[in-house]
Amino acid sequence: MDSQDIKPTQPQDEHIVENKELNIWEALIPVFILVGMLAYNVFVFGNDALSGSNQFILLLGGAVAAIVGFFNKVSFDQMMEEVAENIKSTAGALLILLMVGALAGTWLISGIIPTMIYYGLQVLNPTIFLAACVIICAIISVATGSSWTTSATVGIALIGIAEALGVPLGMTAGAVLSGAYFGDKISPMSDTTNLAPAMAGTDLFTHIRYMLYTTTPTIIITLIAFIMIGLNLETKGVADTHIILEALEKSINVSPWLFLVPVIVIFLIVKKTSPLIALLIGTLLGGIAALIFQPNIVTIIGGGTHLDFSTGYKGIMNAITVETSIPTDNEALKGLFTSGGMAKMMGTIWLILCAMAFGGIMDAIGALTTISKALLKLFHTTFGLFASTVASCLAINITASDQYLAIVVPGKMYEKAFRDKGLAPENLSRTLEDSGTVTSVLVPWNTCGAYQSSVLGVDTLHYAGYAIFNWLSPFMTLLFAAFSIKIKQLASK
Repeated sequence: MDSQDIKPTQPQDEHIVENKELNIWEALIPVFILVGMLAYNVFVFGNDALSGSNQFILLLGGAVAAIVGFFNKVSFDQMMEEVAENIKSTAGALLILLMVGALAGTWLISGIIPTMIYYGLQVLNPTIFLAACVIICAIISVATGSSWTTSATVGIALIGIAEALGVPLGMTAGAVLSGAYFGDKISPMSDTTNLAPAMAGTDLFTHIRYMLYTTTPTIIITLIAFIMIGLNLETKGVADTHIILEALEKSINVSPWLFLVPVIVIFLIVKKTSPLIALLIGTLLGGIAALIFQPNIVTIIGGGTHLDFSTGYKGIMNAITVETSIPTDNEALKGLFTSGGMAKMMGTIWLILCAMAFGGIMDAIGALTTISKALLKLFHTTFGLFASTVASCLAINITASDQYLAIVVPGKMYEKAFRDKGLAPENLSRTLEDSGTVTSVLVPWNTCGAYQSSVLGVDTLHYAGYAIFNWLSPFMTLLFAAFSIKIKQLASK
């Protein structure tokens, strides 16, 4: 992601709220109650939990946190002010979500996504598909510095190819996110890659070089795992590939010229154009491409009998805003040929707003700081310090629902502790990325988890187990700490 589009203020300027009146058990009450309510809610509603009930549970969790705050001398106005700041900080993310929905709509009716699927089916097969997803997304993410842009462009296309090949979508989403977050984590253009060393007190390229010690074996293990899964994967879609290819040719005008639009979008991101602006340009170019390459589809979606200005305008606007479909007789393609537009993103936006309300109240009552301080006091060894940092990052990703806070709060809290232990600051910056950046996507109500689930169309709980790089990274950093591998000491003066 790019912090300039997600947060209107600099994340490193985040104010850390402390409340000496609040003890650790009081700080944990809202967390325990929230997790318990969410677990029961998912048990009752299953996959429909994100349709609204989980959102209300997050608000109830916020109410519990507010009650704890009242008993610890925190005013209602203070809590609402922090909630307002939290919601304000997500304005860019919410706009990006809407633009991703719009882009998916125009890229569908223009034939961009179907063309990616068409050529992808001819190049990729189930055996190498998952490993290829990791590599492709890693390359795009390193180039753009954005896991969000990667999943919104090539990620959507790879999900479509997986569906056509009969590869489980949870596996595919896990592979896409493994590659996307690898690239996001080591790209010098990534906001989190710049934020972590700023919090720890080291420089960007020292941080990246030091991260490679843990990141390289993690991505290698991830690739090996997906290669093994691919070798043992049984799919039903391989035999029908030629039928799907024929159906694609029949339904849309397939043209390699359509690749020009995603190439332009990726080029804009690489040139440090705001992702929000790049996605808007991609959406508009997708609409123009639809009028040029797929006039019949635009006419049908626009409800006309022939293409004129009003029919074309209505067809493009429908693709951008509401659910639209490309007509096809092939059952396997009907799911691939449907897009929800901006309207599809409203459920995710609702989830993020409720999560930010809970996180804002937790921050306002001082719970985040209290939890981090308590974890810091639990450990006295070097390994314990690393373990408490990892635990703090995970806890804040769950409670504050924000990737940035999962880096900023532990970064500010643990900087002195690492220095007092005689450890170089790059140890802290690496641990923040290994446990804060990559695990955010594993939490359904975190902004990253909600975004990726919505964009890829795969429930977080379905892909979490297959996002191997993401959940393996904190274990790798703990393994290095346990065996004192590449644990750099402060230079003695």
